[in-house]
Order: sequence, then structure tokens, then C-alpha cells
Amino acid sequence: MLRTFVGLHLRELGGWIRVAALLELLATAGVSYSSARSAVSRLKGKGLFLPEEREAVAGYRLDPAAVTDLERGDRRIFSYRGQKDDEPWCLVSYSLPEVDRSKRVQLRRALTGLGFGAVTDGLWIAPGHLRAEVEDALENLDVRERATIFITQTPLTAEPFAQAAAKWWDLDALAAWHTEFLHRYEHAGSAPQPRPEPREAFVLWLRCVDDWKTIPYVDPGLPPSALPADWPGQRSVRLFADLRATYAEPARAHVRKVAAGR
Repeated sequence: MLRTFVGLHLRELGGWIRVAALLELLATAGVSYSSARSAVSRLKGKGLFLPEEREAVAGYRLDPAAVTDLERGDRRIFSYRGQKDDEPWCLVSYSLPEVDRSKRVQLRRALTGLGFGAVTDGLWIAPGHLRAEVEDALENLDVRERATIFITQTPLTAEPFAQAAAKWWDLDALAAWHTEFLHRYEHAGSAPQPRPEPREAFVLWLRCVDDWKTIPYVDPGLPPSALPADWPGQRSVRLFADLRATYAEPARAHVRKVAAGR
């Protein structure tokens, strides 16, 4: 949740926040003082933010090196894109020898984390709009020269394409992610809703994003031809957009107020 808070709010605060304000905001969201301190230590160790005093006031500033990753996360989380049936696919083929087993494991983990499905051990598939992200992953792992990327139309499978997709992705698990999100937040997105109080909006929006942020990575936005007819994903995507429209701005207002010491 602390990482979610940093991604949502710290950049809007100019990249710095008082320690006391940070702990107060996390406590409002139900994070104990000791848990918050432990989480802060972990994120400092990972280089997400750094301690910095300003005018003799203890605080934390966002590490500039983390901004690129946060911006990449913004695009995935807040600009979730579903593929259309007539849009291209991205296939990644690679071959890594046994001596590079660790790189192979890292690459599989990276592809899974981007939402790719495994056709075979060395052939993975995802919607074409993920091409840039997989290019970055291959470069970061220093295996770009071992991989070939194909941009293609829908593969011709021996069985109906939806049956093949159900083998490449765990659609039951993806549906469960969407269904759980719907069960947890549909009440908050029901219309009509009274204007949310900023403090309550902050708590709900922080928890909402914390629960949602994994979904756009495990579900890459498969087209209708690859999904069951009763797919819950479209409903949860709409719900997240509605919650953002209702709660994001009053949540930001509460954070700005606390950060300013008012």
C-alpha cells in the first residue's frame, strides 16, 4: 500500500513529503505505525525514495531514478487497453542455452508479468500493443539478440481460437481477479452516490488502486474472440474508471491538505 501511495501521490506533491504527514496518511488507511516504518525501510532499500530534511523537517523524497518505472506503471494501470479482434498480436520467440538458465527463468517471469501467454516453452504471445514493453524487458535482461518479435494477425490454430487461448492463459484465474474486484467495489461505484468526503475518498481510492494495480498486468486485454461470453473484465474496467472519476480528486485534496499541515 505504501508503494501504491507513492505512485499515486508523491509526484503530485513535488516528490517530497514530511515523515509525520506520511505516517498520518497511512494510519488513516489502516496501516499501523510499526508496519509503516517497516514498509518505508523496505522501499528505501529498493531505492524508491530517500530520506531528506527540508528546513529542519524530516521527510522523504522520491528517487528520480524511480520515475520512469512509475510512469510505465501509470500507463498500464490507468490506461488499460483491450485488444480488438482485428488488431495484431505480438509473438516473442527466444532460445537460451542451459548455461543461461537463470536468464531464461528471469525472461519467463518478465513475460508472465507483462501478461504474455505461453504457446510453447520458447514462444509467447500477447496483444500487439505490448510490443514496446516486451522490447524494454528484453533489453533490460540483455537478451534482445536471443529473441525475435513477430507482429502478426490472429494465429491460425487447429482448434477454435478461444480454446487455444484458454491453454495459453489461465482465464479462470483472470476472471477471478476481475470478479473479486467487482464484489469488493461495486457498492462504491453504484449510482447515485453523494459527494465523497475527502478523507473517506482517500482511503477508498488508495485501497481500490492497490487492489486493481495487479489486474492490468495479469490480464493483458485479450480480444472478445479469445474470451468466454460471460467475461467479467469489461465490467471491472468500467467500474475502475467510474471509481477514479468519483474518488481520485477528493483523495488528492485530502493528501494535499495533510501534506501541508492543515
